[in-house]
Amino acid sequence: MIATGLLAVPVLAACSSDESGKPAAPPAPARALGPAPAAVPNPPADDSVEAGFARDMRTHHAQAVQMGMMIRDLTQDDATRKLAYDIALTQQEQIGRMASWLQMWGLTLGSTRPVMQWMTPGSMPGHSGHGTPAAGADTQLMPGMATQAQLDKLATLRGKDAEVMFLQLMIAHHEAGVAMAREGEARAQVQQVKDLANTMVVGQSSEIDLMRSMLTERGAS
Repeated sequence: MIATGLLAVPVLAACSSDESGKPAAPPAPARALGPAPAAVPNPPADDSVEAGFARDMRTHHAQAVQMGMMIRDLTQDDATRKLAYDIALTQQEQIGRMASWLQMWGLTLGSTRPVMQWMTPGSMPGHSGHGTPAAGADTQLMPGMATQAQLDKLATLRGKDAEVMFLQLMIAHHEAGVAMAREGEARAQVQQVKDLANTMVVGQSSEIDLMRSMLTERGAS
């Protein structure tokens, strides 16, 4: 088994507003503890499904963590805040795990390759299979990711309005994440990658069902 404890996962419990009412700082990025992981024999290549999955899913997850931390400062609703905390904590841990894999495979965390080039053409809505340029402009985001304009709007909302927009954005984000994870599970050759992809499919599908019910409770869809 590949060790998963090689990167520190920030403690998210302290990320909500403090007693002074000031917004808490976002979680710190995962950082290495001690020496880099040892290389593994016959690691995946730089253009492999495994490398593409790990890199692109780290980027995709990072925005879910960002939105999860945002909503905790925009509403006092316990159910929404708990969901956001669970999403942020789970996906931050997975970001660290995938970074650890890339280090053990002797690969860089980032790449100049177009994002999602590792996926089968037509495997998810909005993806042609030819890859999307790696830059971060709104027109070049991966499917399911919120645009900067949407994130800016979310930041202006409070209470129920913020909850509804957060749920709508996160459902779309999760739906694309599930499609990516299914592709990773089906096409990866490394068992640890397949196992994590399956965990993502199961966990995020369950969260989608929960978020849809939460939207219904708020008279939205």
